[in-house]
Amino acid sequence: MKESRRQFIAKSGCALSMLALATQARHFGLMSALANNVNTQPATAAYPPGDYRALVCIFLAGGNDGNNMVIPNHDNTSISNYQAYANARNAQGLAIARNQLLPITVPRISGLTYGLHPGFGPYTGQPNNGIHELYGQGKLAVVTNVGNLVAPMTRQQYQQNGVAKPYQLFSHSDQVAQQQAGISGQRSYSGWGGRISDNTHTNFNPNALIPTITSISGTTLFTIGGSTAPLAIASGNVALNQVLVLQGYDSSTVAAARREAISQVRTFNEGANLIQAANRISDAAVQASSALSTAVEVTVAFPNTTLGNQLKQVARVIKRREGLGTNRQIFFCLLGGFDTHNGQVATATTGQNGLLLQLSQAMRAFYDEMVTQGTENNVTTLTLSDFGRTLNPAGSGTGAVGSDHAWGNHALVMGGAVRGGDFYGMNTSNGTPFPTLQNSGPDDTDDRGRWIPTTSVEQYAATLARWYSLPEDQMSAVFPNIGNFTTSDLGFMSL
Repeated sequence: MKESRRQFIAKSGCALSMLALATQARHFGLMSALANNVNTQPATAAYPPGDYRALVCIFLAGGNDGNNMVIPNHDNTSISNYQAYANARNAQGLAIARNQLLPITVPRISGLTYGLHPGFGPYTGQPNNGIHELYGQGKLAVVTNVGNLVAPMTRQQYQQNGVAKPYQLFSHSDQVAQQQAGISGQRSYSGWGGRISDNTHTNFNPNALIPTITSISGTTLFTIGGSTAPLAIASGNVALNQVLVLQGYDSSTVAAARREAISQVRTFNEGANLIQAANRISDAAVQASSALSTAVEVTVAFPNTTLGNQLKQVARVIKRREGLGTNRQIFFCLLGGFDTHNGQVATATTGQNGLLLQLSQAMRAFYDEMVTQGTENNVTTLTLSDFGRTLNPAGSGTGAVGSDHAWGNHALVMGGAVRGGDFYGMNTSNGTPFPTLQNSGPDDTDDRGRWIPTTSVEQYAATLARWYSLPEDQMSAVFPNIGNFTTSDLGFMSL
């Protein structure tokens, strides 16, 4: 069946438009920035070629309850112990029994014992399939009481008027935006992952066939930069060579003519910045499609879960890194369901219990695959979440109990370059980086156990960015408020 010229051009344009959507460059402001290409720094000897590093961000959407992820498992009465935790949560059924905790020791806190959530260990007879073991091997660290901050803040300062606080505290959308932007004092239209890409891609990925940032979870603020655009692909239940297939461009004669026609269209109006940007995006989309057309598979068996499939796809892209010409990469994954106002501990495999089990198994499979690929020292995995949740439970009874929106939270960092087996972060009122578990206590905003963070997201992210090779003179460009804090290096990464 013959196509009219109008149908031919329309179909051709639609195919490339769909692929351009995959690169997430849908915003005119971003297209204009791409046209201007503001980052033109040449590669120098300070950035050796062939040195591969990647950051993999896992966002726990909804606000993960850090109070049930990392728990005191000691009896020292001078700081928060297991009994303080149990007293606050037992009556309403939210506390995890002490004999279920996975014990870990914390050198920074006098070698005392804490406990990880039971979902982080072996499950249903499958040994070593969780991340608890990695803590003991020094491959997993905990960054405690981290959150959105404009500047360091005490309980007394929080309760005063006129003190700079993150805007719209306890609001999901606003706190998600601040976690992903790395900026808490004002709204931002770019993310800290995107801004790291802006300031490193020319030095490290000058000949890359795909963007520096890849999202396995659609459009996110974290991935948006000012001069670089992210790539978005499907999760691991779609083969890597099928994620960006150009429809309508097979080996037929009409397909060849279609490709030639759209190539000609992309030469029109080259003098207009917006058209230049659109053409550049289309070219990048075609290039990305071609670069990812080779099938590649992982060795380790990943769990067939939401996060398992996302990390599986990340592992495939990393395995393909040399063919893609990438020396630095950033990935974004997302696991939702953490808004646990009720049903938080309903069963061992539902609510937060099931989500942390999924997180642990997927992270462990990913780490094991990196070992198989020989890149465990080159790839660092981190977690972010909207905020923590209240120590004081919400609701009552096994089916209804949960926790409400709070502030400070705990984050996990995993990889061979991580100085694991310890807690990191700025000290709280008790002289340790772990908050005082007391409603209306010295680390609480009010009377429900909403911990005021002592470590900012900027400090956490800057530590990771420095390992990733963000130049020191670009640190404030990526993290505008970093000068408000005493250090930009929390010490959990081996440089």
